[in-house]
Amino acid sequence: MILEMRRIIVFAKNMEAMAAFYGGKLGLPAVAGDVASGFMEFDAGAVRLALHRGGTGEAARRAPKIVFYAGDVAAARADLAGRGVKLGKVKLANDLHLCEGKDPEGNPFQISNRP
Repeated sequence: MILEMRRIIVFAKNMEAMAAFYGGKLGLPAVAGDVASGFMEFDAGAVRLALHRGGTGEAARRAPKIVFYAGDVAAARADLAGRGVKLGKVKLANDLHLCEGKDPEGNPFQISNRP
């Protein structure tokens, strides 16, 4: 199994300012979502940069999350768990399947079937 990095999620306290920066100042084209929904993606070449409304307090200070694509998240989780990677349960939200994990230094990552 080979995982493909698809996006990096940056948690934003101020979606409007962050979208204006990445879309306006840096010129990355918006490709999905919008400020009002609290989730917005920009085309950043080989990967997408996603903004996710991060809330306030501790939630707003989260590290960016690297997201890897897997067509079958449950199978990818099982394979990685077999290699000693500690992961949470597979979560389902309609057609979206995802699983959360942390690297040895506590940085978050996710396996997702979101294209």
